[in-house]
Amino acid sequence: MRYEAPETLDAAVALLAGESGLAKVLAGGTDLLVQLRSGMIEPALVVDIKRIAETRRIQEESGGFRIGAAVSGAEMGEHAGLKAAWPGVVEAVELIGSTQVQGRATAAGNLCNASPAADSVPALVAAGATARIVGPGGSRELPVEAVAAGPGRTSLGRGEIVASLFLPARGAGQGDAYLRFIPRTEMDIAVVGAGVCLTLDGDGRCTRARVALGAVGPRVILAEAAAAALVGTTLDEAALDALAEAASAAATPIDDKRGTADFRRRVAGVLARRTAVIARDRAKGAAA
Repeated sequence: MRYEAPETLDAAVALLAGESGLAKVLAGGTDLLVQLRSGMIEPALVVDIKRIAETRRIQEESGGFRIGAAVSGAEMGEHAGLKAAWPGVVEAVELIGSTQVQGRATAAGNLCNASPAADSVPALVAAGATARIVGPGGSRELPVEAVAAGPGRTSLGRGEIVASLFLPARGAGQGDAYLRFIPRTEMDIAVVGAGVCLTLDGDGRCTRARVALGAVGPRVILAEAAAAALVGTTLDEAALDALAEAASAAATPIDDKRGTADFRRRVAGVLARRTAVIARDRAKGAAA
């Protein structure tokens, strides 16, 4: 196995594009190193991107935030502006592993690991985040929900890399939240996860919503019918019940040792409802 630590994105892309064997990107390494040590993968090349300056920064951009691919979860949690604008996203990232893991794990790595149960991804999808993809053909912006192609697989082409994530400007009356269900109190993989972002007008009526579900399908589900159940309402009990029903209907889980499909469908509705209430309360605070 060859290890390289380039100092520019162009050099990283050239290395990845020029490798005929399996090539992997090392950002935080909390997934990659486990896979290497367990023998799950045997890459010919590992490209460490932490020496690339732009992958190590959180920058304000167009009223939002651009988060470099090698920025750790701990660094996101320590950024006051990011945490104030997108508390649900930051809280989701802070659920990844232990305190020690937080010092290394990255949101971009969590996304590119392409686990259906990734905690940060439903929150990012609900927030309308995009990923900047850099490759031999230049750069492009891709909705976060389009990055994963299935469990352990991404839609990135040969030589392409996620350079950064972008969270848009937080609008007036907007709030976001993320909740998950796990069997233990901490450091476990989500059995179900739910991210909600919504916008309220001055009368407390929902004008826009996005609902994303994790761990209940081969990739994160953008539950459009669940979001539609909230738009035009004040998120009263009837609207929240409709949201829960639509979220459960959108879920396509499997039976496994961590939960049955029926259980996960029911929990998807319950969690989406609870998450929407938190997002609503945050939106009301933002509108005040």
